[in-house]
Amino acid sequence: MAVPAEVLKVLGRMGIKGVSRVRCKVLDGLDKDKILTRNVVGPIRAGDIIMVKETEMESVGVLRQK
Repeated sequence: MAVPAEVLKVLGRMGIKGVSRVRCKVLDGLDKDKILTRNVVGPIRAGDIIMVKETEMESVGVLRQK
């Protein structure tokens, strides 16, 4: 289930496909008020409301197996 999140800041644009890295704040659900960093495709600016499918934190590094 998707939850709404408000875009706080556009961190930058990547590539040629119009992908932007944004920092957003979850507005509803179990993780309300959590700050997330997500990739968004298309035009976006601070103050916009986006729907986020997952509110769990993404992994930062790559896990190595021995």
